[in-house]
Amino acid sequence: MNARHFLTLTDLSPDELRALIQRAGELKRLKGPYEPLKNRLLGMIFEKASTRTRVSFEAGIVQLGGAALFLSPRDSQLGRGEPIEDTARVLSRMVDAIVLRTHCHRTVQRFAEFSRVPVINGLTDRFHPCQLLADLQTWFEHRGDIRGHKVAWIGDGNNMCQSYIKAARLLDFHLHIACPQGYEPEAELLAWAGDRVTLDHDPEAAATGADLVVTDVWASMGQEQERQQRLAAFRRFQVTPELMALAHDGALFMHCLPAHRGEEVSAEVLEGPWSVVWEEAENRLHAQKALLEFLLSG
Repeated sequence: MNARHFLTLTDLSPDELRALIQRAGELKRLKGPYEPLKNRLLGMIFEKASTRTRVSFEAGIVQLGGAALFLSPRDSQLGRGEPIEDTARVLSRMVDAIVLRTHCHRTVQRFAEFSRVPVINGLTDRFHPCQLLADLQTWFEHRGDIRGHKVAWIGDGNNMCQSYIKAARLLDFHLHIACPQGYEPEAELLAWAGDRVTLDHDPEAAATGADLVVTDVWASMGQEQERQQRLAAFRRFQVTPELMALAHDGALFMHCLPAHRGEEVSAEVLEGPWSVVWEEAENRLHAQKALLEFLLSG
């Protein structure tokens, strides 16, 4: 099965990633109808709730001339225990590409192994590569190439943090991660990234001299039972105006949303002059369109 999948950023080469970012910007600026995927059907299987991922893919495929078919576990046999490989075999005979948002990263890998058509990771416990496309597009629009810049990740070493680790090595920027002890990203992934990544537990050190500051919620979907424990552990890791003042002049702030004002980020930062979160959210649409075009029409 020779379909091209997008499960993590490293399914792209550095040149392909830069070209995809550039193409997303071109599609954003494009006026008038453009339908290279006319009559193509995108299957979407979401085991977890979604706003930006679902809307960006559904709107994106429609704007490119195709259509989307959405399935939740309660709408399909997956919710009744059908093996993931069986669903992959069947669904990939009926649609042209599949977006899968699931809990375990191994699920999307297994699905891709048995799919005849491109499979896109719409978020797993380990990676969220589609969000990184939008983040990088937003940076490139405001500041040009990210090579050589410093990015500060403040907070949980989660799927977004781990996607930034992959981006740092692919695009040759430095990522400084500050997270509480016990909430670090995967050690193997850190070793793979080498000197592109610094890890410590000091948010001030991470923010100092940063060109981009990024954070995410302290308790992701599925971690709600840990909320009180996490609130205590992450108290020092809120992105505030004082923290942003340590970054370079003109530094940007990003957050993949939804945001909890007063927890991982203050309202002053989220709504302040550093923030590009609303453009970042809009760019999910344009980045997803570029990805669909790349996977389905080369």
